[in-house]
Amino acid sequence: MEDGLILLGYNISMFAMRVRIALDEKGIEYEYREESLDNKSPLLLEMNPVHQKVPVLIHNGKPVSESLMILEYIDEIYINGGRRVWFSKGEELEAAKKELMDGLKLLEGELGEKVYFGGDKFGFLDVALIPFYNCFDSFESCGKLRIEEHCPKLIAWAKRCMEKESVSKSFAVAPPSMIDEYILMTRKKIGTTE
Repeated sequence: MEDGLILLGYNISMFAMRVRIALDEKGIEYEYREESLDNKSPLLLEMNPVHQKVPVLIHNGKPVSESLMILEYIDEIYINGGRRVWFSKGEELEAAKKELMDGLKLLEGELGEKVYFGGDKFGFLDVALIPFYNCFDSFESCGKLRIEEHCPKLIAWAKRCMEKESVSKSFAVAPPSMIDEYILMTRKKIGTTE
């Protein structure tokens, strides 16, 4: 079991199911404890005293409740995809690089010849995806990836997005250099610097 990870759930709860799927997809080991909604356990009452409902993910004794919050927590704590490019070495790094490039190529295929993901107008998918462009420099420096060489349409799309004031303004407060500093500090801390 990973770092004392316990999931309190109820088998027919779609919200608990959502969390189980996320944990299993990431290959994270955890202890599942079925709750009775008629007779709630002392642990559930202690970990979610306000709402007293499932799911609750307990990580090293600290609870996270509400399924979408748990999914976000899992995604932040258990690195995968692009973050593995920053914090891995050897074979794991090579696998992470392939996974990241495959994902970027898939996105480029979906973009096709369109100006934006939704067509001619900057829309929801563009807003959801453009923040990841902020990480491309660090993927290239940490993983020795050549994203522009392999995904030129995706890079052209990102540059078009950067011409929008709303996007460039957001990037100004979180420049790629801040990401690089964070990555360097974290790599030193976990011992993955070369």
